[in-house]
Amino acid sequence: MTVSVEFHFDFGSPNAYLSHLVIPAIEARTGVTFEYIPVLLGGIFKATGNASPAVTLRGIKNKGEYGNIEMQRFLTRHSIDNFAFNPHFPVNTLQLMRGAVYAKTTGFLERYVDEVYRHMWAEPKKMDDQDVVKSAFAESDLPVDELMAGMQDPEVKQALITNTERSVEIGSFGSPTFFVNGEIFFGKDKLRDVEEEIMMLLLH
Repeated sequence: MTVSVEFHFDFGSPNAYLSHLVIPAIEARTGVTFEYIPVLLGGIFKATGNASPAVTLRGIKNKGEYGNIEMQRFLTRHSIDNFAFNPHFPVNTLQLMRGAVYAKTTGFLERYVDEVYRHMWAEPKKMDDQDVVKSAFAESDLPVDELMAGMQDPEVKQALITNTERSVEIGSFGSPTFFVNGEIFFGKDKLRDVEEEIMMLLLH
């Protein structure tokens, strides 16, 4: 059976970044490549009435602390040592996500994603400051002028809107969200379920 896996991501989500770090091992074990779908998390939140955990957990005793415990468990389980919470969080990722759409259409999405995630969550920077973004792109040897122009392309802007609207239509309410042959899984902690679903489909 053909297995299609979509990863709906936004650079503003630390959990999407951590998922990104784990995905290559799942791809290696299953032989199935995840398709990265750039979406705008703010647009998903607006369309679904959702909000960041930083907002939804505010004032709830112990839940935030438990989230930190689960985060540490995930980091330990996957031997992740290149994560640092971005002190500028929340970061407006509109331009970065448009850049991801452009990079996907022009064939260098994988390197773009790796580098932007590094600047967001491994070596955190204020990635909604245009000068910081340009400097980060230059450091990563990404095509700065091409990307900055691509972010303003009307077709790129519309593609991000379309991706985001479709994501909501098929069930998304946040990021990271995964779809395995259309079956939805939400959150980095569901990656084990994602892998199980892939393997089950491959056996049929």
